[in-house]
Amino acid sequence: QTTGLVGLAVTENPHERLRILYTKILGVLQNIPKDAAYRKYTEDIVNQRFNLVQTETNVEKLQDKLNSGHIEEVILQAENELSLARKMIQWKPWEPLVEEPPSDQWRWPI
Repeated sequence: QTTGLVGLAVTENPHERLRILYTKILGVLQNIPKDAAYRKYTEDIVNQRFNLVQTETNVEKLQDKLNSGHIEEVILQAENELSLARKMIQWKPWEPLVEEPPSDQWRWPI
């Protein structure tokens, strides 16, 4: 059995893998302020996908409902999101800037 995608092996139990990843992502997001945009939008997406994983038992139908490629690609996306969520906690982009940016920072051409 193959995914047809180079370097991406078939996942034996995609539902369980996604449940674990989505649970971890939601747990990490609890460490981010509730009003942070990243938390709000990521929680919305993850909760929608998590609900689909819990309600749809057929892998092919789940792929179609998620509309994000092969289920293995969805798992890879979830792994990347978990990694990003952990980095966001370190970066704290919701905090104010340390210093004001230059007034012409976004002016182009200079």
